[in-house]
Amino acid sequence: MKAKKGNTVKVHYTGTLEDGKVFDSSEGKDPLEFTVGEGKIIKGFDDAVIGMDVGDEKEIAISPEEAYGKREDKLVQDVPKQAFGENIEKLKPGMVLGLKDPHGHVINAVIKNIGEEKVTLDLNHPLAGKTLKFKIKVVEVK
Repeated sequence: MKAKKGNTVKVHYTGTLEDGKVFDSSEGKDPLEFTVGEGKIIKGFDDAVIGMDVGDEKEIAISPEEAYGKREDKLVQDVPKQAFGENIEKLKPGMVLGLKDPHGHVINAVIKNIGEEKVTLDLNHPLAGKTLKFKIKVVEVK
């Protein structure tokens, strides 16, 4: 049975950057399970499994627009140090903070710099602006 929108599929995958560095993989874990077309995973990956059958394998490259979007300079923002209260002493550049948006969704922000009066946060997804390559193998379609 070939995967189509509305099917639940299980896939094994390995995701790499253009330089070959692995950023995610299901190797040694349970396969990734999702409903095709539901929008719970990046669009390029979701679209890639359509028409695949159990046992099928493929390699794909996904543009930033079909993955985590382009990097946006406006998502790099300065926040006054006092907004962090006494937690400021625990913060270090490179740390990832989980911030909540007005709707209660968690947004990850990477601390880029801690200055005298402000902290620079990058709210871009770490994979924004990158072309992602995936090896996908379908292990179940229902």
